[in-house]
Amino acid sequence: MISKKIKMKKGMFKAAGVIAAVSLLSMTIGDSDKVPAIDTNNLDPTAKPSDNFFQYVNGNWVKNNPIPESESSWDLFSELYEKNNKRLKLILDEATADKAAQPGSNTQKIRDFYSLGMDSVKLNKDGLTPILPELAAINKIATTDDLIKEIAHLHTIGVSAAFGLTIDQDQKISTQYITQVYQDGIGLGDKDYYTNTDERTLDIQKAYVQHIENMFKLLGDKPDVAKTNAKIVFDFETKLANASMNQIQLRDPESQYNKKSLVELQQLTPDFKWDTYLTAAHMKGIDKVIVGQPDFFTELNKDMKAVSIADWKTYLRWSFITATGSYLSDDFVNERFQFFSKKLYGVPVIRARWKRVLSATDNKLGDALGQLYVKKYFTEESKKRVNAMVDNLIAAYRVRIASRDWMSEDTKKQAYLKLDKLVRKMGYPDTWKNYASLDIKKDYYIQNIFRANEFKSKEIIARIGKPIDRGYWFITPPTINAFYGPTINEIVFPAGIMQPVFFNPEADDAVNYGSMGAVIGHELTHGFDDQGAQFDSDGNLKNWWTKEDLERFKIKTGRLAKQFDDYIAIDDVHVKGELTLGENIADLGGLTIAYYAYKKSLEGKAVPAKIDGFTGEQRFFIAWAQAWRANVRPEYIKNTIQTDPHAPNNIRANAAPSNMQEFYDAFGVKEGDKMYRKKEDRVEIW
Repeated sequence: MISKKIKMKKGMFKAAGVIAAVSLLSMTIGDSDKVPAIDTNNLDPTAKPSDNFFQYVNGNWVKNNPIPESESSWDLFSELYEKNNKRLKLILDEATADKAAQPGSNTQKIRDFYSLGMDSVKLNKDGLTPILPELAAINKIATTDDLIKEIAHLHTIGVSAAFGLTIDQDQKISTQYITQVYQDGIGLGDKDYYTNTDERTLDIQKAYVQHIENMFKLLGDKPDVAKTNAKIVFDFETKLANASMNQIQLRDPESQYNKKSLVELQQLTPDFKWDTYLTAAHMKGIDKVIVGQPDFFTELNKDMKAVSIADWKTYLRWSFITATGSYLSDDFVNERFQFFSKKLYGVPVIRARWKRVLSATDNKLGDALGQLYVKKYFTEESKKRVNAMVDNLIAAYRVRIASRDWMSEDTKKQAYLKLDKLVRKMGYPDTWKNYASLDIKKDYYIQNIFRANEFKSKEIIARIGKPIDRGYWFITPPTINAFYGPTINEIVFPAGIMQPVFFNPEADDAVNYGSMGAVIGHELTHGFDDQGAQFDSDGNLKNWWTKEDLERFKIKTGRLAKQFDDYIAIDDVHVKGELTLGENIADLGGLTIAYYAYKKSLEGKAVPAKIDGFTGEQRFFIAWAQAWRANVRPEYIKNTIQTDPHAPNNIRANAAPSNMQEFYDAFGVKEGDKMYRKKEDRVEIW
C-alpha cells in the first residue's frame, strides 16, 4: 500500500476486498501540461544525498509548499488530488447545468446528487427533518428482536453498528463468495484508542467523549442527558474495543479465517438471533460464514443481555448520527470536523464544500462519474504504455526470483506461476455499473446517501450463490490510487492515477522507472510480501512455500521490521515495524525490481548522457525520492503512526535506498555517512 489517501475496508457498504493493497501510480491522461522530469528547484544543495536523501531531493519543495489550512498534510499525492478535483468539478458543473437531462440517466443522477449536497441553505433549513424517521425507528426498539432488526436495517443504509458484514471471496476457495462477519462499530476505529493509557490517548478519549456529548445535544438531548449518553456510548465501545484485534493482529489473514456453519455461528452467539438479522437484511441462502474475530462476537453476545435496551438505543443513535453527520446541516458537519479533523489531525479549516460533495459523488456514483471522466481525460495510449511497463517489470521480477539463492526450485516455480496468472485492470472496467435501479431524488441529500448505500447493499447481497465476478472494480475510475488484490491476484490502476510526474512521456527512462516503475514493482511485490505471500496464484489462502524457504523468508522480513522499529517518526514516537512491514517489503522490492528493469532497458544502447548534471542511476533514485515529498502536521503523524500501515514519507524515501548497493554506488555513500548501513545490516528480499 503506497498511498495513505485511501483506506479500503471490508463492509457491506464500503469498498470490499481482502487485504487490498493500495498504492500510488501515475501516467499521462491526455493533458498538455509540461511537467519537468526532475525539478532541480526542489533540491536542497546544502544537504548531502548520502546523509538524508529525502532532504536533498525535496528540501526546497518542503520549504516552499506549506500545508493548506484545510489539509492535514501536503504532498505529491495532494497536488494530484487538486488537479483531479478541478477536472471532476468541471464535469459536475456541466452536469448541474444540464436541466434537460433525461430522467433516470446517469447525468440526472449525478446532477441531483451533487446539487443537493451543494445546497447549504436547504441543508441548514431542513435540519433534523430528513433523519427523523430513522431516529424514530431506533426509539421504537422494545425487544431484543427489535434491536437485531434495527442493526440489520442500519447496515443496509450504510451505518456501522455493533459489527460488520460483507459477502466476498472465500479466501481459501477463491472461486466462491461467502458471508463474512468481522469486528466493527467503534467510533475511533482502532482498539488502541480505547486501551492505551498514555497522555495523548487519554486526551483524545476525553475529547471524543465531549464530541459525542455535543452531537447528542445537536440531536436535542438536554445537557445532562447528553453527558450521560456520551459515557454510555464510550463505555460500550470500550467493551467492543477490548475484544477486538489490534492493527498488527489484523494483518494475519489465517487467524481471521474461521469458517462456521450458520448453526455453529448461532452456537457462538446464542443470544444474537442470526435468522432474525438475515431476514431483516434480506439475505437468503446463507449456510456458511467466516467469522473474522470470534472473541469479538463472544463479547457481542454477552452484550445482548448485559447491556440494557435503553443503552443499546443510545449506542445506535450515536452510530447513526456519527455516520450521517457529514451530510446534514452545518452544525453537525462542523462538530464532526472539530474532532475528527482538527483534534485528531490538526487541520485548522474545513475543506471546501464542493470538494466534500465531489468526494461523496465519486464514492456513491463512481462509475457514472467515471464514464464521463475517462471520456474526457483518459487515452488508450496511456493503457498501452502502462501495460508495456508492467511487462518489463514482470520480466525483471522473473529474473530476480531466479537469482534468489534462499529459495528452492519448487517454491520458485510457484512464484513464477503467480506472476503468470496475474490479472491486470487498467483505466476503467470493461463493463460499467448499471445504476438503473438507483433512484436519486431532489428531496434530501442524506436520503440520496441512504438510497445509494441500499443500492450497494443489494449489489453485494446479489453475490450469494453466484460465480466470482473477476472483472469487478473495488475502486472508481477517477480514483487517484491503485491496489493489489490477493484473492484475485490482480493489480488495478484506475484512470485517475495515470498522470504526469509518476509517468512523464517527456522524461528519460531513468526517471520513469524510478517513479512509475517502482510503483508497478511495489504492486507486484505486494503479491510476495508477508501477507500476499500467503495466497497462491489463484488467490487462495494456501501455503505454496517449502517449510525451509518460508522460514528463511520470515527471517528476512523480520530483519526489515526491526530496521523500521528503529526509525523515529516524530519526537520519541517510533515507526511500528510489524504494522508497516507489508508496505516496506513492497517499497524495497518494487524499487529493486524497477532498477533492474531500467538497467535491462539500456541493453544494447549507449550509456545515457548526464541530464541536469546527474547520471541515469542518480536520476532513477531522485525520481523515487521526489514521489515522497511531503509536509505533514505533527498531529497527523502521531495519529497515523498508530494505525496506518505506511511509514512516514521521509522515512520511506530513505529506507529502501539505504538497503541497496546500487544507491551507494550512484551517490558514493561510504561508512560514516548517515545513510550508510553495514553490508551485513542491509536487507535484500526480492
